[in-house]
Amino acid sequence: MANPLQFINQTRAEISKVVWPTRREVLLTTVMVFIMAALTSVFFALVDVIIRSGLQGVLGMFG
Repeated sequence: MANPLQFINQTRAEISKVVWPTRREVLLTTVMVFIMAALTSVFFALVDVIIRSGLQGVLGMFG
């Protein structure tokens, strides 16, 4: 096990290698996440309507 000072120095060295995203990159990826979430919710809402109407049609024939 390394001593605590060596651990802290190694941690700082690794953190300095991280490439942090720019503000623009964060904004663009956030907008993309919201767009994809909206598209996914619309897709599943449409699938739900189609399945519900299909089941109502099938059940209407027998009921």
